[in-house]
Amino acid sequence: MNNALHKELVVIDGLQYSNWNRAIFEQLHQGGVTMVHATIVYHEQIRETLMRIAEWNRHFEMNSDLIMPIRSTADIRLAKQLGKVGIMFGAQNCSPIEDDIGMVEVMRELNLMIMQLTYNNQSLLACGCYEAEDSGVTRFGKQVIREMNRVGMVVDMSHSAERSTLEAIEISERPIIISHANPLSFHEAKRNKSDKVLRALGESGGLLGFSLYPFHLKNGPDCTLDEFCDMVASTADLMDIDRIGIGTDLCQEQPTAVLEWMRNGRWSKEMDYGEGSKSNADWPRPLEWFRDSRDFPNLTHGLLKRGFSEKDVAKIMGLNWLHFLDDALQPMTQRTH
Repeated sequence: MNNALHKELVVIDGLQYSNWNRAIFEQLHQGGVTMVHATIVYHEQIRETLMRIAEWNRHFEMNSDLIMPIRSTADIRLAKQLGKVGIMFGAQNCSPIEDDIGMVEVMRELNLMIMQLTYNNQSLLACGCYEAEDSGVTRFGKQVIREMNRVGMVVDMSHSAERSTLEAIEISERPIIISHANPLSFHEAKRNKSDKVLRALGESGGLLGFSLYPFHLKNGPDCTLDEFCDMVASTADLMDIDRIGIGTDLCQEQPTAVLEWMRNGRWSKEMDYGEGSKSNADWPRPLEWFRDSRDFPNLTHGLLKRGFSEKDVAKIMGLNWLHFLDDALQPMTQRTH
């Protein structure tokens, strides 16, 4: 196995939400991860978001030998140079801005780089993938997309419904992302995306991060590495090799209470089962070939075995994310075109 190649790569994970601690930071380091987009909030509002940022400041202070904050793509390159793991903040819902468009810029100034417009449900901005009727991007949502474009905050539609996602791609003046999902053609899940969405995403210069969360994969926890790499290959044909990356959706060492918070927030007194099955009431069994971040080399080896060139593997494992973010994180007034 070509471990030397993996060590040379810029490896970017487009999304994790783990119960962060030093052992997990060590695993990221051992897996050769250059940067991870870390979810800091689901349904948390402004004050709670600030508390999450303060918690991360403490992580950075206590684990400065392993991790560092990402404020720009120059920091991603610096993390690679220093052999550290960069942490980029993201939100899986629009709750950190509540109903105040002014909070978009404030949160961006606090290094919240990526924000989903919705998490499964209808939000103030757009419609989530579990609603029966997709109302599309709202009036407020259009304004927020415009403001996110202006300040250099990336629009993420991973948990959004079809019409809302297509409208966000159309409305946004800058390419958007689906940070952690898979093609619907590979596995039927409400969270996965149709070829129509993926084609529009690719044509607009957006980026898809492939999810390794078992509920998003064919045969669930029994999905093989070969099957996963076949999915990557077919999506590369659909979207272009430059428009795909990894977004594992790894949720390590999280208690069931966190799963309930993700799904229920404050809006439901009953357990929401996501895909509609009580068998999904707990965390899924992990993939044999991707249990934690130490298994990132398996992805590199699997893609090489599937026939991807070393150049294309480097793109999928991180360079596509890096080049996308090079432009996406710049405020509009500072873009050089």
